[in-house]
Amino acid sequence: MFRPIAYSGTREENYALVIEQLKSLISGERNFIANLANAAALLNQFLSDINWVGFYLADGDELVLGPFQGLPACVRIPFGKGVCGTAAAERRTVVVPDVHQFPGHIACDAASQSEIVVPLMKDNRVIGVLDIDSPVKNRFDDIDRRCLEQFASVLISS
Repeated sequence: MFRPIAYSGTREENYALVIEQLKSLISGERNFIANLANAAALLNQFLSDINWVGFYLADGDELVLGPFQGLPACVRIPFGKGVCGTAAAERRTVVVPDVHQFPGHIACDAASQSEIVVPLMKDNRVIGVLDIDSPVKNRFDDIDRRCLEQFASVLISS
């Protein structure tokens, strides 16, 4: 049974706890959509100062909206467009301190000020992205990048 954990350590220690929670949530469950839904809910309750967290899944040459927590979102994003499409096309995590300075940013929620997008890689191909938005500029840093990449890796290896 899942029980929320009190996050009282360093940011790295807290991320390690949330990754352990993820492992517990997805253990024995092979349905990828169900695991993505629980992962989005887990990150939504864990992360502060965010207004959207979820997944886009690769479908041909575009990303299609998957499980998420937050306001309704853009449904389809072409590879190479916006922060999500850029992360997918370049196969790397993209951290944007100020989305208004990102060329071609796709504004699904006008409140978003910063964003991080982590590509989900399986068998050396992009199968989707983890997208997190914040209403605070400069919300995401290298600790978030490293830990969310670990989180995504655990999720994909399930």
